[in-house]
Amino acid sequence: MRKHSVRGIFSAGLRLKCPSCGEGNLFSGMFKMCSECSRCHFKFEREMGYFVGAMYINYGATIIMAFAGFFALNYLTPIAFYLNAILWTVFCVLFPIFFFRYSRSLWLSFDYIVNPAEPPDPHPEGVSSVHQHTPSQSQERSNRDG
Repeated sequence: MRKHSVRGIFSAGLRLKCPSCGEGNLFSGMFKMCSECSRCHFKFEREMGYFVGAMYINYGATIIMAFAGFFALNYLTPIAFYLNAILWTVFCVLFPIFFFRYSRSLWLSFDYIVNPAEPPDPHPEGVSSVHQHTPSQSQERSNRDG
């Protein structure tokens, strides 16, 4: 079952569920992501380096929250500058670890909205990546050679 609404797809993303069916788990451990959905078999990592976009989401969320928090605390409270800086430095180290799973899930959801079709497998089952000869090519070679 494919979720058709953007809201439904992002809702599944925030719950760390498959963007395609909204039911399968994305992670089998704290940092271990499943290779595909256990329910609909949607492949999560579509290509090598696929989750670089998730790093941008994680970095962006961390920086926006740290800057907003730093300036809000600096303006609204009498906290000393160095304490404020230490607080937000610690935040910038810890928050990306917590947000890791969500950044991957949100990236996958965003990509699913933009490009819902799973790319075809370049090497279907039973076909290797080396050049395969058809029977007619093999017969032509044997006729030429001998």
